[in-house]
Amino acid sequence: MHNFLKRNTSYTILPTPLPTDQNSHLNDLYFTDSSTQDLLAVIDACLHNLYDIPRAKQIFERLRKSSKAEAVLDTRIYNSLLEAFIAMATSKDPDNRLIWLEDAWALFNSMETGMEVAAPNATTYALILAAWLRFNPYSVKPVPAEDIGMRDPPALLRAIVDRQISVSQVVASRSVSSDQEAADIIKLLSKTAVEMNLVSVVDELSRTQELGSSLLPDPLQNIPEARPVLRPKEYDPTSGEPFDPTDPSQQEVPFNLEVLRKHLGQLILARRVLPDDVATRQKLLEDSVYEEATERLKHQAEVFDRLGLGDGSLKGSHLQRWMWDWHQKLHKRLKSEISEVVKKEENISEGKVHTRLGPFLSLVSPDKLSLITILELMRLQGSGGVSEGMKTARALLTIGKAVELEHKAEMCRRNNITIPATTSRAESGYFTKSGYKDLYARRVAARKYMEDSEEWAAAWTQFLRVKVGSFLVDALMDVATVVRSTVIKQTGEVVSEEQPAFFHSYEYLRGHKLGVIRLNPEVAERMSRDGLRETLHPRQLPMLVKPKPWLSYDQGGYLYSQSSAMRFKDSQEQQSYLRHASDQGNLELVYAGLDVLGSTPWQVNREVFDVVLKVWNSGERMCKIPPAIYDISEPQKPENYESDPKARLIYLTRQKVWSEGKANNHSDRCSVNYKIEIARAFLSDKFYLPHNMDFRGRAYPIPPHLNHIGDDLSRGLLLFAEAKPLGERGLRWLKIHLANLCGFDKGSFDERVKFVEDHLADIYDSAERPLEGNRWWQNADDPWQCLAACMELRSALESPDPHAYESSFPVHQDGTCNGLQHYAALGGDTQGAKQVNLGATERPSDVYSYVAAMVQEKVKQDAAKEVKHAMMLDGKITRKVVKQTVMTTVYGVTFIGAREQIERQLKERKDIPDEECWTAASYLAKKVIECIGNLFSGAQDIQTWLNLCARLISKSIPPARIPAALSVPTPKRGNNKKAPAQDRTRAEQMTAVVWTTPLGLPIVQPYRKTKRKQVATALQTVYISDPNAPAMVNSLKQASAFPPNFIHSLDATHMMLTALECQTQGLTFASVHDSYWTHACSIDQMSAVIRETFIALHSSNVLTNLYDEFMQRYKSYRVPITSIKAGSLLKKLADREQTTSDDILHSATKPDPQEPKAIGPLTSTEELLEALDLAIGSEGDDLENHEHGEPDSVSTQGETRDGDEATVAIPKRRKRRTKKEIQAAAAGEITHEPKFVELTKLLPPVPKKGNFEVNTVKKSLYFFS
Repeated sequence: MHNFLKRNTSYTILPTPLPTDQNSHLNDLYFTDSSTQDLLAVIDACLHNLYDIPRAKQIFERLRKSSKAEAVLDTRIYNSLLEAFIAMATSKDPDNRLIWLEDAWALFNSMETGMEVAAPNATTYALILAAWLRFNPYSVKPVPAEDIGMRDPPALLRAIVDRQISVSQVVASRSVSSDQEAADIIKLLSKTAVEMNLVSVVDELSRTQELGSSLLPDPLQNIPEARPVLRPKEYDPTSGEPFDPTDPSQQEVPFNLEVLRKHLGQLILARRVLPDDVATRQKLLEDSVYEEATERLKHQAEVFDRLGLGDGSLKGSHLQRWMWDWHQKLHKRLKSEISEVVKKEENISEGKVHTRLGPFLSLVSPDKLSLITILELMRLQGSGGVSEGMKTARALLTIGKAVELEHKAEMCRRNNITIPATTSRAESGYFTKSGYKDLYARRVAARKYMEDSEEWAAAWTQFLRVKVGSFLVDALMDVATVVRSTVIKQTGEVVSEEQPAFFHSYEYLRGHKLGVIRLNPEVAERMSRDGLRETLHPRQLPMLVKPKPWLSYDQGGYLYSQSSAMRFKDSQEQQSYLRHASDQGNLELVYAGLDVLGSTPWQVNREVFDVVLKVWNSGERMCKIPPAIYDISEPQKPENYESDPKARLIYLTRQKVWSEGKANNHSDRCSVNYKIEIARAFLSDKFYLPHNMDFRGRAYPIPPHLNHIGDDLSRGLLLFAEAKPLGERGLRWLKIHLANLCGFDKGSFDERVKFVEDHLADIYDSAERPLEGNRWWQNADDPWQCLAACMELRSALESPDPHAYESSFPVHQDGTCNGLQHYAALGGDTQGAKQVNLGATERPSDVYSYVAAMVQEKVKQDAAKEVKHAMMLDGKITRKVVKQTVMTTVYGVTFIGAREQIERQLKERKDIPDEECWTAASYLAKKVIECIGNLFSGAQDIQTWLNLCARLISKSIPPARIPAALSVPTPKRGNNKKAPAQDRTRAEQMTAVVWTTPLGLPIVQPYRKTKRKQVATALQTVYISDPNAPAMVNSLKQASAFPPNFIHSLDATHMMLTALECQTQGLTFASVHDSYWTHACSIDQMSAVIRETFIALHSSNVLTNLYDEFMQRYKSYRVPITSIKAGSLLKKLADREQTTSDDILHSATKPDPQEPKAIGPLTSTEELLEALDLAIGSEGDDLENHEHGEPDSVSTQGETRDGDEATVAIPKRRKRRTKKEIQAAAAGEITHEPKFVELTKLLPPVPKKGNFEVNTVKKSLYFFS
């Protein structure tokens, strides 16, 4: 592993996106714009079910002739058109089959002759062979071959052989529609191969025939097989042999296309087919969600009717009954409205093709559209900081995307592709050259097989999702109603009223007016009490089988629902980098790591679940399970409310806190409801959690509701599905883990074991009588996990042999402020390493308690001086209050961020008045930041270096864009012509910070000054960002986010390395970022792996590699001098002077008049200023000369027009300026035209490393503990 990480990492380097008003062929190749993406989506929708093939053909022809064809058109799109043309000739429009077949053969011949951007594949030839069988001159429906350019079978087979395409793949293609057609293709190709004397093809077709006529291996091998259905062999009258169709020797197993495809899946992928039992269940789980939801709601409505409750007596008070009524009304409404939309759009001119909704609304049945709309709106309730509702834009986007995903899922299910099993480790290991190549070869083979077997489907743009979502939500809001009843107190009369179930309104969030969709209070109230199974979706549930291995950036996870390996943050640039890194084979270990995490089997802890269910059904508040009815009393309005402004302010503050608490209680109640319903559904199953990652490489389970990365309740409900004997060490680690969960995690290991042994009576009481006993477990920091550990420990100790007890309980190893651990290792910071347990110590260090004690001492001193907030906080400064702020300090947390973190902790304590929390947090945040001070100086040096590099990179411009940056746009009519002309320098600053992790993952920071697009919908005008339209980078955000993102990418790499090594050693593994889980008996082995991978990672010169990558990635990029002079960038560069020597500057020799002075890596501010001055006199003049075409200008790269070797332009000698003049120029007092300096010559050197040796981690007991 050490040698592997020290290799030269392959970088994925793509061009910088262009501003929206610029374009180039290269930019189109990597970054598809939204208008083009819309056209692709229209083609996809029009091809589906042959909705409108002429329109699809028209748009395809337009794209085919455009400069964007190479970027957006691939073989699968061509095959989809071919398939549609042949289908039109076969079934939908047979009267014009000659025209359709002419189009099909013309497109094929164009592909075959290399005139297109796409080449034929196995599916292409399968389609064209099927067309030959159906319409050749000797068929039932003959078409003149010469009239339409039809090729004969010998020509087709020769093309297949020349392209080295397997004929078995052609036969097994998903485009072959029936067993008979597959058999006919085999017969046709076999006859042709014999005539052409292609022996190898004849042999392969014979094996294909045998595979398709054989039976798959049965998992139930010991059970006698049922006799297969046989049919008489085809009789040849010319043979003269007697023929008896009842004779078994003259019967055969009919050819079965599905059997052939499964066999080929085994052969090509070298893997077993998924066992049919659980695979079928998983397919049904993903396949029938909407049908199942419909049937369940229908059944409950029928039950109400049978009980005589269908007249409305319960109709207005049961969530499921409401949903069924809404579905019935909405289904009917959508069916009629979609028909009307389709009719209206038939007469719309082609110029508005991208605004048509008919093709997209027709992709999914109205029945499913209705359920999608209802379920997604119910699921979004309480999201995005909106109580009892959701943001309108988010709701519309989510529903539009759900329709898109359902369409793609239906296509996947219809294709019925054999799913390859999880990629297994190569025999030579993950971290060898041969092992890596083996991983790549197998993944590429599996991906190619999957892609050739799938239909093409285009991605939708945000604009399209909003439009579809708006149509559906508007229809639902018109038909969905509930009946609310209330009692008039004076008369006791019950009054009922039918009200909308959803309504649209506005609210102000952080000073911005925000459109929201709210639920009727009656619906929101029922959601917190009724079961929510009807709102669950299989794309958000655990899986019953191992997830599909990650074969590409968008192929993996769920079997029939499309997922992405990365959670893109509205950034097409991230997606492009990931796609190209995958194509280049740079992500094999990343994919393998995700597969390892997803292949860990889980089960629900039944004992804990039973306790959780009792607490839930009781409606009481307990251990972070919110009560059914909010149990905090509403503040009483004071009598002097109108006369005393201070009293009014206090009341309003407390009332606001109470209202937020009530709304949060409702949202939390719904969240817990989801967890319980999912756990209940999977009680008796072994299940899996497919994983993907964020843009920094941190892995997350895709199912959001019940997973090990969730809260204490989620973790307490989960166990590994596999059990292993505890052993002596495992029993010890189980006790240590229980002590950690109780908050006793800063003692030595022996002290933690003793803590547990001293509380065995409490542990037994908790396990045996969790709700009736003294409830000791509820005092733990993580009560539900503590209860689970108590039950596990009691079961082990009560077993005949505790060491032989089979335990499936996950035990954790957590890093000590993991970000600081990485900083200390990067900088060789001895003091920092000691604070975060990188060194060998007898007891664990606790940096949080250390800072808390320092803060408490300062608060105590202020309290003695009668400082108000100090007196209020004295004695209340705990480790928990300061932990998050200390942890995020080295990530660049601001004072405002620290104040918010501390305010949340103070509110949770409940012993600080609500109206005082904000001001108390402000006081305390200053004290915490002050106490941290220089405690982590080594980390702050690296953080400053990372920040400065990011600032410079985000200000830079690619060399090819320099002329455009210097150009002055023509002023628009009506502008003030006297205003000075502005160049395009700022508009061309499009460079994001990109780096590569040691595992080869390219990380692109997505922070740009996003422009929002206004979209008018039936509900309201919404503003959405267009990820396909890159905007100028946000330099400030790029710089401030780089240090934390870089550290997060390192801890993600460390976790992936650990997961792969644990897989190699046969350990069960799961992780929550810097918390690693395995069986108790495997902790010692995993601990060794954790340390070994950390040492290997930090022995690979991480920062030097980053610097080298920047020098290569941003070679020849230029930074405008005006950008360096602006803001605080020059000051940041000046601050670095404290750590360098000016002797370098003073010892510099005078430049030789024959050689231009190079701008080397800068070590002081004065060097920077001289560099800028030199740039103004040399590089800037050269750029201007080049721009204006002066005769004395020469190229600085390549060769001159005459073929002579290029020379560098030498500027005229200028009088050396004084230091004061140089500083005045840099400060902007002397004006010049925009000039540039090379970025790589401005990047500061890597901070000097300290004396800490990372190998010391091997001796640290408490590095992860």
